[in-house]
Amino acid sequence: MLAAKRRAVFLDRDGVINQSVVREGKPYPPASLAELVLLPGVEQALDDLQRHGLLLIVVTNQPDVATGAQSLEVVEEIHRHLKERLKLDDIRACYHVDRDACTCRKPKPGMLQEAAQEWGIDLSASYMVGDRWRDIEAGQVAGCRTYFIDYGYQERRPLGADEEVSSLLEASARIISHLATGSGQGQG
Repeated sequence: MLAAKRRAVFLDRDGVINQSVVREGKPYPPASLAELVLLPGVEQALDDLQRHGLLLIVVTNQPDVATGAQSLEVVEEIHRHLKERLKLDDIRACYHVDRDACTCRKPKPGMLQEAAQEWGIDLSASYMVGDRWRDIEAGQVAGCRTYFIDYGYQERRPLGADEEVSSLLEASARIISHLATGSGQGQG
């Protein structure tokens, strides 16, 4: 008999878990651990989602490592801190830029698909929460239900997100409601 697949909430990092640094309407990651500020309600949202049996997996593009604007050591330090402080099951990062044509850089779904393989996740019964079009498109291509946190960035908006929310806390409440209605089973 096959084991049941698990469900997960995939989370972008900057703008979902922690504050982005916004310059001229565009979001950027914190430059150091000292600049890392968790967004309000994140700990409660993650606790609530975990209590409902969902895996919590961060999937983040960090192209500043490839361009030299950020060191790998600083990104890894931020990730260690987040894993120590928050109830996260996994953190996956893509360090490429678009021209690298990798399969992991969102909007491609590689990080979600690799995590699904490793953790035994049913992507069609899982969720993606992000604040940029790349997050939503990666979730859509992977087959997840998508939640877009709209900060009004001066950039392309995602098309067809399942829901628009104001925060991870609001997304978590809607995900839990989605699970409670039974629509969180299989394709949703």
